[in-house]
Amino acid sequence: MNHPERYRGEEVVVLGLARSGVAVAKLFADCGAVVTVNDKKERSLCPEADELAALGISVLCGGHPDTLIHPGVKLVVKNPGIPYSIEPVRQALRLGIEVVTEVEVASYICEAPIIGITGSNGKTTTTTWVGLMLDEAGLRPIVAGNIGRALCEAAMEATGANRMVVELSSFQLKGTVHFRPSIACLLNVCETHLDYHGTMEDYIASKAKIFANQTEQDVAVLNWDDAVCRGIAPTVKARLVPFSMKERLARGVYMEPPLASADEALTKSHRIVYKDEAGGETVVLPAKQLGIPGKHNAGNALAAVAVAIAAGAGLEPIRKALREFRGVEHRLEFVEEKDGIAYYNNSKATNWSATIADLQSFDKPIVLIAGGKDRGSEFTPLLPYLKRSVKAVVAIGETRDKFARLAKEAGISLVKTVDTGSSAAETLEQAVRDARSFAGPGDVVLLSPACASWDMFESYEIRGRMFKESVHKL
Repeated sequence: MNHPERYRGEEVVVLGLARSGVAVAKLFADCGAVVTVNDKKERSLCPEADELAALGISVLCGGHPDTLIHPGVKLVVKNPGIPYSIEPVRQALRLGIEVVTEVEVASYICEAPIIGITGSNGKTTTTTWVGLMLDEAGLRPIVAGNIGRALCEAAMEATGANRMVVELSSFQLKGTVHFRPSIACLLNVCETHLDYHGTMEDYIASKAKIFANQTEQDVAVLNWDDAVCRGIAPTVKARLVPFSMKERLARGVYMEPPLASADEALTKSHRIVYKDEAGGETVVLPAKQLGIPGKHNAGNALAAVAVAIAAGAGLEPIRKALREFRGVEHRLEFVEEKDGIAYYNNSKATNWSATIADLQSFDKPIVLIAGGKDRGSEFTPLLPYLKRSVKAVVAIGETRDKFARLAKEAGISLVKTVDTGSSAAETLEQAVRDARSFAGPGDVVLLSPACASWDMFESYEIRGRMFKESVHKL
């Protein structure tokens, strides 16, 4: 695409009214483009429509008109979650009209250096952590993107004195062409979102686009323990800064001593170490001083340290943020303890890899609440971790029968499937009550669904908040 100012007097179609769509529509309208916003929801369900209409922006709700996409349209900006299979997108591509996401647009107007962070798991935690580190260092970060705030909106207020710290999904990255972050980080890649991407090849290619336009002047932070990340490394043109829980690296950030196996727990002897390009080693922090639990969060910490150092933060601000950060809502969030039972909410665990990380975070018996949108996975990689850590399973959602079968295969005798009741809230309340009946003092009740929420809930946030409300009602 061109710079937004080059679309003055030209037709631009924005698909989807959510936060990013509203921000993009306003941006192009301010630049003098003829903007049409289209959303399949009815007008009564689009509270943003009146605000945009008042600005002279055409808003079409309730479906996709046949005349929406035509040869006069110069650009289509789509909400990242809208699949490429819908007819307006297909029509645009047939006509040779460029289709991008908001990330591409924002990169043209953002004056601040962009730090992009993506991965199947840990994006929000790492992005938030980096933001805190840079804030402690006085580098004036603005945190935006998939984490909540529309990137276009944030980019319009950024200056060269800021650092733009951006959480990026594969959906957002797939719709980029020239997007070039000065620092790009890929945390991990596991099987997820195949209902959107169709194949793992497309999913991996979308993630890898974060590095596509980088040069030798930029920095690429990669997880050296992840086979997919390591496979992408030879294609990266930027200066590579790896991080690892399992290897002493020639340069980068790693855990010392390295973990001998995937199941080894962190001990008091483990330390986060940074090795610069000259080979100088610096102990950043003992791992036990991290402010949030879980070996997977230690991995997120390694990535955050690598990114923050590359962005110019000093070690003392980084250490302070590592110690004081207490995590993000719905990411292995402690809810409360009742009758000696600890309740944790990780509604953001929307794939089996995230749930494995959760199960490895506790050395106590776990009552697991899992299940949700059925995307075709059989969840078999969970099997050894269920055998090792889980005393009972309460299964919900479209995949409840799959989880019940898997639990029984793991030799778990305490298994309950909760049929969808009159409401999602009632179903989850029943699941929490069932989990409580299986748990005893010293146990953990863990919501870690390994599935998306959309079969029962509008979002994982709503699912997590309903879980917390259900716990408080016990």
